[in-house]
Amino acid sequence: MQKTLIALGMVALLVYAGACLALFLMQRSFIYFPRAVAALAAPKTSTLAVPGALLRVSERPVSGPRAVLYFGGNAEDVSASLPLLDQAFPGHALYLMHYRGYGGSTGTPTEDALVADALALYDRVAAGHADIVVIGRSLGSGVAVQLASRRKVAKLVLVTPFDSLAGLAAQQFPYFPVRWLLQDKYESWRHAPLVKAPTLILAAGHDEIIPAASTEALLSRFAPGRATRRVIEGAGHNSISDSPAYIAQLEWARQDDGQATTGRRP
Repeated sequence: MQKTLIALGMVALLVYAGACLALFLMQRSFIYFPRAVAALAAPKTSTLAVPGALLRVSERPVSGPRAVLYFGGNAEDVSASLPLLDQAFPGHALYLMHYRGYGGSTGTPTEDALVADALALYDRVAAGHADIVVIGRSLGSGVAVQLASRRKVAKLVLVTPFDSLAGLAAQQFPYFPVRWLLQDKYESWRHAPLVKAPTLILAAGHDEIIPAASTEALLSRFAPGRATRRVIEGAGHNSISDSPAYIAQLEWARQDDGQATTGRRP
């Protein structure tokens, strides 16, 4: 009986180790869901050469100092956000980055690569625009926070953000050592204290993917008075941009610094 129990334990251990290995090897397939082709034609599409990839950027050119950089969710075709951003920011030039493997961009997405790409896009845009608003949605919030912690940003908008992808993954896979296995952790809480730009956090009232506690934890990491949290009631994680209130909230980023208010709000 003892030998049988030991054998069963060894088999169980091998099965568990195999499952951990499979999760480690396949982890990025659970994070990134590339859309191969952009659904909407942008007024202009440019190419940004970065180490290991050629990135496509959907643009709406506008002359002047103001620009918006937009970073989308893990399954988002960012070109679909052009009409909303066009309406919310009529006086800003728009730059929407297609991640590696998305929308005709080459390469493979990883956290380090996406953040480096965002910095490269910012540096190119900053050469022609002095006032840059950065918007990150869902996974893109993890990219946007890191960008805003390293570059001068006029305003930062985080749509349905989380404090840590590693934390979310640990909830999804509670029986696995996810924090040890995960390579792309997107720990926004580490970078939020370094953000100096006025920040708006837009949460969905019925977000079925990001727990409210995760968003609240991220909010608490910003310097006091730096970030405002606003909730769009009745909206879900993927439907938040369908709400009429979405554009109205984005317009906060168009206000001059003297008009914008920050602080924690329900």
